[in-house]
Amino acid sequence: MGLYLCIFDDGGGGDNDTEGVEVGGYDDFLEFRQVVCDRLEGGTWGSRFPILMNHSDSFGEWPPSACALLVDELRTIRSELAALPAPAYPEGWQAEVAREVGHRATSYADYFIDVDGEALFDRLIDLAALGAETGKAVTFM
Repeated sequence: MGLYLCIFDDGGGGDNDTEGVEVGGYDDFLEFRQVVCDRLEGGTWGSRFPILMNHSDSFGEWPPSACALLVDELRTIRSELAALPAPAYPEGWQAEVAREVGHRATSYADYFIDVDGEALFDRLIDLAALGAETGKAVTFM
């Protein structure tokens, strides 16, 4: 089962999503956040980026009031991870998708991709910005 983050047309819980990001598996989102913890928070989960890090990965939402803060956190994280070289993708869906779309990560800032091979940071920033602009929550599915 994969993690899908989305904004609903009706503001939450309906069947029609305005925008969404298929992150990958819950373990992929955990890996993403673990890199943030290990590389940017000195091993103390949520110490610098509480909006991203302290939310459960399996249910709930980022309310509109948190979305603008989340955009700022994600931009800072992306900027700081740009200085850290990316590892090779382990065999699995990410390596396969990266090959299919011709993606070669040069740093941790562009290492994380969604299931379509698009840059995860860009997708998450755009989604959180939309939540802030429209006053609608980003829902975890």
